[in-house]
Amino acid sequence: MAFDYGTKRIGIAVTDPLQIIATGLDTIHPNKIIDFLKKYLQTEPVERFIVGEPKQMDNTPSQSAPHVKGFVNLLKKTFPDIPVEMLDERFTSKMASAAILQSGLKKMDRQNKERVDTISATILLQSWMEKSNF
Repeated sequence: MAFDYGTKRIGIAVTDPLQIIATGLDTIHPNKIIDFLKKYLQTEPVERFIVGEPKQMDNTPSQSAPHVKGFVNLLKKTFPDIPVEMLDERFTSKMASAAILQSGLKKMDRQNKERVDTISATILLQSWMEKSNF
């Protein structure tokens, strides 16, 4: 399961049991994420959490890095049996926006920030799977 963390929304993506393809799951407000995950984990197995690591172009942490670190600590504390990995998330939002633009959606649908967050999480998870399978 992967997360594109933001202070207003968290995009979530999951993969199939064989880890072939990542799929957008949902976008959740940060205040509701733990309850959402507790409910989700009652019915679905999750091997690990992948969290987008916000970095600037010079590889230094971005302004949102402390928020993401807090989220990672919360995940580790609440779900100690599920490993958490960080993955550089630079360009995922731009890639998500480009994918949405190419999809042919109407302008209103393309501007849906929740859609961008979910697709960003999907790109993040797919990138992790490709990296870890080789």
